[in-house]
Amino acid sequence: MPLLYVAIGVALLLLLMIRFKLNGFIALILVALAVGMMQGMPVNKVIGSIKTGVGGTLGSLALIMGFGAMLGKLLADCGGAQRIATTLIEKFGQKHIQWALVLTGFTVGFALFYEVGFVLMLPLVFSIAASARVPLLYVGVPMAAALSVTHGFLPPHPGPTAIATLFNADMGKTLLYGTLLGIPTVILAGPVYARFLKGIDKPIPEGLWNPKTFTEAEMPGFGVSVWTALVPVILMALRAVAEMLLPKGHVLLPYAEFFGDPIMATLIAVLIAIFTFGLNRGRSMDEVMGTITDSIKIIAMMLLIIGGGGAFKQVLVDSGVDKYIASMMHETNLSPIFMAWSIAAVLRIALGSATVAAITAGGIVAPLIVTSGASPELMVIAVGSGSVIFSHVNDPGFWLFKEYFNLTIGETIRSWSALETIISLCGLIGCLLLSAAL
Repeated sequence: MPLLYVAIGVALLLLLMIRFKLNGFIALILVALAVGMMQGMPVNKVIGSIKTGVGGTLGSLALIMGFGAMLGKLLADCGGAQRIATTLIEKFGQKHIQWALVLTGFTVGFALFYEVGFVLMLPLVFSIAASARVPLLYVGVPMAAALSVTHGFLPPHPGPTAIATLFNADMGKTLLYGTLLGIPTVILAGPVYARFLKGIDKPIPEGLWNPKTFTEAEMPGFGVSVWTALVPVILMALRAVAEMLLPKGHVLLPYAEFFGDPIMATLIAVLIAIFTFGLNRGRSMDEVMGTITDSIKIIAMMLLIIGGGGAFKQVLVDSGVDKYIASMMHETNLSPIFMAWSIAAVLRIALGSATVAAITAGGIVAPLIVTSGASPELMVIAVGSGSVIFSHVNDPGFWLFKEYFNLTIGETIRSWSALETIISLCGLIGCLLLSAAL
């Protein structure tokens, strides 16, 4: 019955938004209330779950998205995004511009959380789409695919790192196997699949990108544009390296963790951008602050909708849907890799959050590693790939992609949900093949 209630909730959400054109945030909160009560939760606890879900989702994400939007708007309004876009198009050629986005997304994705990388790379995606005169998804999907693969397969992301620790997996081997499987996965889910989406040609959401064409003299240099945009990546990468190499208690570790925290890293990048993209380009402080204010106005409704997705997810978790799924899956005789992937996949579809699905599935299947002798590193990737399958309306990431790429729900399912499913299936097949070869 719990899964039936989840299905009813999803159907109700689609009905409210598509048929009755209800605002996404209001619809998500109403559906979260309805599903919680159908699951038998006391009314006051449903409200508590909704508050926890919105707060938990937006707690750090609001700051990251806020600073990311500021950095992106400053980058776009000074011509920095156009400089990077035109340089990449010149170096790679318009025919190969997707590979530029894949390479950039994969590199950025090693150090950044998915949401951080997504928000920071959007101005670049918008500028390349406009400069190369190609559909937005043609370059957006390869970027999103690269970020999603690093999020699901590779430490130091929260899901893979937590599971690797739980499974006592070797981090180096996990990173190696994840990279080996991640490269063909990104190619299939990114540049290859994006070619099937050329029919979805939506305009860039108003206000998220500066359509002005800058002259050569007006644009900052390529080096300063890239360096400023990559400040968060550099700081977070240094933190990851420090955590891997330095022993606990080392005097430098607290500083690396402080400056490499996603919130602190993006704040520092904004402060640098105020100078490099603002004051140093001859703009007054009032003009720079006007850009920053405009950037926050643009993402206000997006934040609420993403928070609504978090509320729906939290109600599902608090009502015990994950425990119900665990009890269903515990007594099967499947391959340990396939079982790990299946549990994570079912949890992902039911709960929405990839990280919650991965960590919950990790706790369920950890005993299988000892009894089955399966490779703990491949089990990490199997759980990670299962946890990203078919993102839909109960996943805040679904709404993030939908709103930023100006899509309908149907178009988001066809693009974002499908590319996540391709990534998940490629991860499973790759783990099974690699397991047979080892």
